[in-house]
Parts: sequence; C-alpha cells; structure tokens
Amino acid sequence: MVVAEVAQAHDGSLGLAHAYIDAIAAAGADVVKFQTHIAAAESTPHEPWRVRFSPQDDSRYDYWKRMEFGEGQWAGLRGHAEEAGLQFLSSPFSLEAVELLSRIGVGAWKIPSGELTNPGLLDAVARTGLPILLSTGMAALGEIDAAVERVRKGGNALAVLQCTTAYPCPPERVGLNLLATFRERYGCAVGLSDHSGTIFPALSAATLGASVIEVHVTMSREMFGPDVSSSVTTDELRLLVNGVRFIEQMRGGPVNKDGVAAELSPVRELFLKSVVARSALAAGTVLTPEHLIAKKPGTGIPAARIADVVGARLTRSVAADEVLQPDDISRGP
Repeated sequence: MVVAEVAQAHDGSLGLAHAYIDAIAAAGADVVKFQTHIAAAESTPHEPWRVRFSPQDDSRYDYWKRMEFGEGQWAGLRGHAEEAGLQFLSSPFSLEAVELLSRIGVGAWKIPSGELTNPGLLDAVARTGLPILLSTGMAALGEIDAAVERVRKGGNALAVLQCTTAYPCPPERVGLNLLATFRERYGCAVGLSDHSGTIFPALSAATLGASVIEVHVTMSREMFGPDVSSSVTTDELRLLVNGVRFIEQMRGGPVNKDGVAAELSPVRELFLKSVVARSALAAGTVLTPEHLIAKKPGTGIPAARIADVVGARLTRSVAADEVLQPDDISRGP
C-alpha cells in the first residue's frame, strides 16, 4: 500500500488540498493522507516553533489554526478521494480530531509518532475497530512496545511503521534494519514512513517485504512549507509507484532456472556455442583437439562436450566451420 502524505503541503488552501488528490491519483498511489489539526484541541498558544518557517504566522499555534478545515470541508476531501479511486486517511492530533474523522469516515488510522505515547488517543482509535498504522518516528522501543500492547487489546489489525523524525532524513538514519526487528518483535505487518525526499528508501523497503510505504508529497520543490525538503514530487511519486509494482511482481514467485532454460531454448541456440570443424575434414578422420573449435550457433554438439568428441571418427566429410551433429561422429572402428 503506497500512501501519499499531503500533511501541510496544502498550506491551508482547500483548493490546493483537492489538487493534491487529483495529482496523487494520477500518480497511481493507493492512499491520500492528510493531517487533521484542531489548534485549540491539540496545542497551547505557547507551543514553540520547531523551525520558524512561516513569516505570516506569529506562533506555531497560529500556524495550526491556519491549517484547519471544517467538518464539511473534510467530508468534501474524503468524497473527492473516493471518486478519484483513492483511500482517504488523515492523522488525528487530538480526541476532537478522532471524533471528526470518525463522523466523516476513514478506512484506517495513521497514528503520528508524537501521539504514540498519548493513551487517550490510542484508546479512542482502538475502540473504532479499524486498522491502525503506528508510526515510530521519535519513539523509543519501550514506548512502541506499550503502544502496540495497548491498541492490540481492541483486536485491531496493526502495521508498525519504521520512521525517523528528521527532515530530510539522511540515508544512514532511515533504519531499514528495523523492518525485520518489528516484524519479529510484534508479529504484524510492517512498513516505512520515509522523510528522505527520495524514492530510494521506499523501493528498498518494498524489496524487504514492507506492507505499507508512506512518503510526503509536494507538487514542486519550489513549493512553500515545512516538509518540502523531505518530500517527493508528484512525478517522483509516479516513478516510485511503478517501481513498487515492479518489485511486487519480482517478489511474486520463485524463478525455476531449469524452466527458464527450457523456455529460452530458441534464444540459447543463438548465444551458445557448438563443436565446429576448424578446417575441411575427410570422412574417417580421427578427431584431435587441433581439428575442433567452439563457435556459435548452439545448434549442434554442445561446446561443453568438445572433450568427448576428441578421439571420435567422422562418419562423413565436413567443411570448414561446419557445426558437428551427433550423427557426424562415431566411436566405432
């Protein structure tokens, strides 16, 4: 499942949020994901900036306020996503956001890593019975253990996503090794939520059997917003999706080498070599290594059997560069 994360890339513009849905659908992703922020429910006016990037917002609280959409607007985004053939998800950052998203309808919950230690929110989403995608971006292993145990009490389907909260995330911190760790530790589906701003970690995760891949998306690297440097463009998203589907097909079943060799028999004849006469030879000639050479095509005695041909007697005359066939030689007197 390829999840395209819009997050704050819409910059508070409902029209741009809808434009992202169309672009993500055209790129072939499975899911469009937003973030549902209700400033008064999730933050205090004194929340500090992580990085002050927005000159139009006096505080981070003001920024969250500007990112808000009303319930009707969220319902419109969900409807648009479904019409475009996408699943609609949005990460809740408060209990009020959980309630809002429950009313408009989501198919699953993506829990941002900052909420992983929020028991009230975890309990609220678990009570819905919907699948849960648990991000681990800034969590310690013990915190992940506790969150997994908590949501599993509701019997929800679960996927644990490796994520490193760095924008952009350098390759040495992507943490692909943790996919196997989480799969063994929790016995559930695993995935990668990537902030590298490239398609490479997602493709690598697909080869390692990730069930979910999430990337941030931007229309262009010239767009405004805090996540642009850690996002892929919509064109890159299309390439990523094509790559993931290609990898899925590669992983779809084992390749039988004997079967492939038989299937490629006509091609093998073009590329493999046969035992060939170096020069014109008369019938009855006892063949020596000097008489023989391996050349294409592979339509006669295989080159691998050239040693077996030495010492045999020609049953007929052959021309130079003539490919020898099994009936052309005899071991008799």
